[in-house]
Amino acid sequence: MILSIQHLYYLVGGILLIMSAMTLADKNHPKRFSSGLFWGLYALVFLVGEKLPPTWVGAGVILMALIAGFGGVGAGRHIERKAEDYLAAAKRLGNKLFLPALTIPLVTVAATLSAKHLLLGGVPLLDPKNSTLIGLALGCISAFAITCWMTRESPVQGMRESRRLTDALGWALVLPQMLGMLGLVFSDAGVGKAVAYATTHTINMDIRFVAVAVYVIGMALFTVIMGNGFAAFPVMTGGVGVPILVGVYGGNPAVMAAIGMMSGYCGTLMTPMAANFNIVPAALLELPDKNAVIRAQIPTALCLLTANVFLMYFLMF
Repeated sequence: MILSIQHLYYLVGGILLIMSAMTLADKNHPKRFSSGLFWGLYALVFLVGEKLPPTWVGAGVILMALIAGFGGVGAGRHIERKAEDYLAAAKRLGNKLFLPALTIPLVTVAATLSAKHLLLGGVPLLDPKNSTLIGLALGCISAFAITCWMTRESPVQGMRESRRLTDALGWALVLPQMLGMLGLVFSDAGVGKAVAYATTHTINMDIRFVAVAVYVIGMALFTVIMGNGFAAFPVMTGGVGVPILVGVYGGNPAVMAAIGMMSGYCGTLMTPMAANFNIVPAALLELPDKNAVIRAQIPTALCLLTANVFLMYFLMF
């Protein structure tokens, strides 16, 4: 049996389900029932989402949004070890601490490059369409096993630490997937066509440089609004990229996609909507200004966005 993307979903769903159960079992958790329900619903999306009617899945997502919106997702009370214990473990392990972190990219690359050669009876062991993601999962599993062996800790402790980190991130953990799907919803709803109509009727797209600038800056602006470059990509690419830059001016779509996504990431650097990138780090670092990370990133984002306009103009055509 080949390893497919569905097995990765089962793995993620299983971990989320365990964390949901741990949350419900934590009697000291101030919001254990609502938090446990939130993570349980998220786990079901991965475990049985493809078998459920879309309406049910949508209802579950709306319920998750309501739980998070009304402050129902909270952090439990975790027993943290003393700083002296962490220091002693760091001295004992030394540079070996980097081994698990290096294992993930090494296994991922190895699986990606060797996927087409890994056959059993002529059947590929890894799904060729998702070999990179499956390799990433194998890399994470390998790194987890190595970490348990190095630190002499049990997998249960690993799950406790996973729950602690998940609690620290909170509902923002689900934002990348949610906002990525939002882009497809916007695309199906015709937002791309509306963007195309608005831009072509208000901006002179007969000038190629202007069309490029609209696409690049639009990717950043939509990412600022939606909080995710993947959500902005189908909107701007369907409204401006494909019909104008590729269809009218005959540009290279590969270059457009690469630089377009990088332009979207410029928007990610400047928006609180990308909470898992900008707001959560500020909270974890206990910064007095929750927008401190964004303020530090804005100059870099604007410089890179300006460079992207010229890069796309000279490289795409």
